[in-house]
Amino acid sequence: MEIYLDANATTAVFPPARQAALAVMADSFGNPSSIHGSGLKARAVVDGVRASARRVLDAPTGQLFFTSGATEGIQTSVLSALCELRRRRDAGEPAAQALLYGATEHKAVPQALHHWNGLLGLNLPVLPIPVDTMGRHDLAWLREHAPTAGLVCTMAANNETGVISELDAIADILRESPALWLVDGVQALGKLPLKLIERGIDYAPFSGHKFYAPKGIGLLYVRDGAPFTPLLTGGGQESGLRGGTENIAGIAALGAVLRSMEAGNVFQTPAALAAHRAQLVAALRAAFAGLEFNAPDALSLPTTLNFAVRGVSSRLLLDLFDAADLRVSGGSACSAAKAEPSYVLQAMGLPEWQTQAAVRLSFGALDSPEFIAAACARLQRCGEVLRARGLSGATPAQAYAPPLDASAALASLAAADDLAGSMDVVLDQPAALALLQAQAGGLWVDVREAYESEVQVRRGLLANAQAVPLSALLSAAPQWLALAPQVPVVFYCRSGNRSAQAARALRRLGHASAWSLAGGLAMWSEPSLESADEGLATAR
Repeated sequence: MEIYLDANATTAVFPPARQAALAVMADSFGNPSSIHGSGLKARAVVDGVRASARRVLDAPTGQLFFTSGATEGIQTSVLSALCELRRRRDAGEPAAQALLYGATEHKAVPQALHHWNGLLGLNLPVLPIPVDTMGRHDLAWLREHAPTAGLVCTMAANNETGVISELDAIADILRESPALWLVDGVQALGKLPLKLIERGIDYAPFSGHKFYAPKGIGLLYVRDGAPFTPLLTGGGQESGLRGGTENIAGIAALGAVLRSMEAGNVFQTPAALAAHRAQLVAALRAAFAGLEFNAPDALSLPTTLNFAVRGVSSRLLLDLFDAADLRVSGGSACSAAKAEPSYVLQAMGLPEWQTQAAVRLSFGALDSPEFIAAACARLQRCGEVLRARGLSGATPAQAYAPPLDASAALASLAAADDLAGSMDVVLDQPAALALLQAQAGGLWVDVREAYESEVQVRRGLLANAQAVPLSALLSAAPQWLALAPQVPVVFYCRSGNRSAQAARALRRLGHASAWSLAGGLAMWSEPSLESADEGLATAR
């Protein structure tokens, strides 16, 4: 069973939300701008969800309209604020001297600031608000710079660490400032009271897929009287605030989530979430020696844990957890592919080893006690495997990282043949199964590292796979080279990258029927029992 612990990246769609979207697509599919019966039915859906959102956000006043998600909301907010700053400048009013954003802000915010700042010709300095080692904004710095700021952007809670911003203190500072205020509310929805009106927040974007609605639907709150410029204009939808026909299915799905939040009897209570966090903390401490949490419990959302293990790289931990069907991340999903140290933790001034070894575990308000208990058991199993292999307890300077995707010898082997890197060695699952069934003696070979193979219970067709880490491929190759040329050897790994290297290398060594499973285990689905039995018999 997959244990999904990456809720800050996205969440599964709440079953009632799926049902609401399907019902609307079937029965209320009219255009909300149409004045006939079907259109009026669709308009009622939109208006009903907006009313629910106002109650959940405690925002009876101000504009509240639907977007595609938080990025659009951030772009709209920044555009609106900067158009106002340009108007003030052109009118001869006191001009803003800087645009400010939290140093740990999601990158969508500074990128939007730089984009519109240049495009609108303001060319103001864009300055990060420093944070302390706990991830909190430097309020003294903000107090000094607020009088000349044009726009201040702060998160309600950080997506990587879960650290909650001191919004009341920031509000007090900005009451004496001409600056507009954008608060990224993405991680706060359903977790924190934002007090949008009481705090005088000008703009607050939200994203549905962070709290059990589908991707592609969001909300933007704009304070009454706050300057506004539409990002999208067109047919006058959303009272002219956002052009384009409304995403009725997404809105209906979001509405189902909001109604459940209002009901108060579906999602886990704050006390239950805190208990879940305590269980996970205990399991992590028991599993990993040298564990360090990168943000304090008392200042963070209960649903987010960001940690590092001394002597163990984040890549090793992520591979290990993924092999155990524990889905976690190294930080923001938007930056995951870059494999860089966390800029959030760097801004907090944490030691280099922690910024490079960070892992984020985030769970959701729908996760049950049984789910959390299963996650804890899986974490403890991961710790057992690392201890058995002597891969924990090193000092940061001696941190163990997995071998590179290819050893030096393997890399040299691939480089020796211009075709090695471009050989078509990839088979999708049906083709791989067909090939193994057609050729007696064919083999599955798992080229992940040993700790990955050991932590996963292999079932079905992969139960009898050989386990040969990519780093040991050359020493194991003679057994495969001794096979008849037509006997297939199908390599697999987590994503398909390492297995493709293995297949190309074995072909270069002389075995023509070497293959890689496309997409690796991430795309694997166990066939029916009957097909699996046939495949096992063939593979043996």
